Amino acid sequence: MSLLSRLFLLFVGVPLLELFILVRLGQWAGFWPTVGLVLLTGFAGAALARLEGLRTIWKIRGELARGRLPASALFDGLAVLLGGVLLLTPGILTDLVGLSFLFPPTRKVLMVRIRKGLERRLKSGAIRVTHITGFPGMAGWDGAETGAEQGRTQPMPGEIIIDTQDPSEG
Repeated sequence: MSLLSRLFLLFVGVPLLELFILVRLGQWAGFWPTVGLVLLTGFAGAALARLEGLRTIWKIRGELARGRLPASALFDGLAVLLGGVLLLTPGILTDLVGLSFLFPPTRKVLMVRIRKGLERRLKSGAIRVTHITGFPGMAGWDGAETGAEQGRTQPMPGEIIIDTQDPSEG
């Protein structure tokens, strides 16, 4: 599936599906109960996101105090942020996905699947990461061309290339 198709589904398909579900729920339960459910999930989601966000911050601080990189804690922080955003978005499906990112047991399962997917895409070359050691006008900037501009296909040591082009698209 192309990037444009995915974006179309994300920004048009999901809101239309959410609207359909909310209209059907409104017909079944009534207007005010539906509005109340949307408001309740929004407030509850914000409170849960705050609680889980604070827990993640403490986990990051603890890892840093032990002299370790907080990679899993940072990944959890991104999941909590995404879950909070999804819960603040009106809709039933986004609320379910948002809650699954906020509850630690389901978040752990989702993060394992996401991590495996990212690793698979990195190995296949669908994602490339480039590390640049400075910006123009800053100390450390040498003005050198990137590997792609020099005709290299593999990154140099210390170079990270970020490119999310699907390898099947050429």
